[in-house]
Amino acid sequence: MHILLRPSTPQDQEFLFQLYASTRREEVSAWGWNQEQQDAFLRMQFDAQQRWYQAAYEGAEHRIVECEAGLIGRIMVLRGKDCNVLVDIALLKEHRGRGIGGRLIRDLLEQSDKDGVAVQLRVLKTNRARWLYERLGFVQTGEDDLYLHMERTPGQGRL
Repeated sequence: MHILLRPSTPQDQEFLFQLYASTRREEVSAWGWNQEQQDAFLRMQFDAQQRWYQAAYEGAEHRIVECEAGLIGRIMVLRGKDCNVLVDIALLKEHRGRGIGGRLIRDLLEQSDKDGVAVQLRVLKTNRARWLYERLGFVQTGEDDLYLHMERTPGQGRL
């Protein structure tokens, strides 16, 4: 499968909302709300997330992931002098578990290794991606109520 990364544009906002909703839909649907209530809540959460990312990760590279099937995900990375931060990575449900996310993260790790910088991230404690990060050499450096804080130093773990 040929994967292409391109910069996010304002025209991608509806896709980004649908992508965000796809990562939360199962959780929100269990609350017993009707579709309209779920969509309103997800829209509110998406808008808050977008504002947070703009404020907290100013200058982050925000890339749209495309393949032959069209738009399938996004990856956001804040590159720094001493460390790169994997802000967010998400794929539409039908494209998860196919190695695409792992490939994108390995590409980031390879470039970070060449630059001699660590990669940091935060992952929800309940997110299965945690195991992928551990296989790629990330170690837990801290935690809060919701997230594990993880880091991979240059050359740590297998790619």
